[in-house]
Amino acid sequence: MTGSSLGLDLGEKRVGVALAGAGDLSARPLVTIPRGASLDEDVTRLEALVRRHGVTSLVVGLPLDANGDHGPMAIAAGTWAAALGERLGLPVALRDERLSSHRAEERLGPMPRGRSGGPPSPTQRTRYRERVDREAAAIILQDELDAGRVASPRPGVA
Repeated sequence: MTGSSLGLDLGEKRVGVALAGAGDLSARPLVTIPRGASLDEDVTRLEALVRRHGVTSLVVGLPLDANGDHGPMAIAAGTWAAALGERLGLPVALRDERLSSHRAEERLGPMPRGRSGGPPSPTQRTRYRERVDREAAAIILQDELDAGRVASPRPGVA
């Protein structure tokens, strides 16, 4: 595959987005976007990123139940991913995302404390959650890259 890949961590309020450019062997957190009230709004927001980064494939986190079953959240994510891929004209891979947010929080460390060591402010909590979403998207995409499913060959390498 040529072109870039986007990793998406779908949430009820936000979508964490990560990018792996053409030939990149690693994913990096990119941005967190708010969920739209409709699929149309989500498509519009993601379409701009797809064009800007020359994206040719999507990897969407699949929130399987702890036992591996496809519960309501996984079914909803799969439906959203299929519709998104169809609307954007891009192939979509679904990747097990169990524990991706936990792994992201481990990478980022604890949520920052508020002033004078008190509890974090609502703004601090929101910013931290957005960082976790982006990092989780990078973990999802990196897992897919490591599995060799979306990695494109580096130029000059057979």
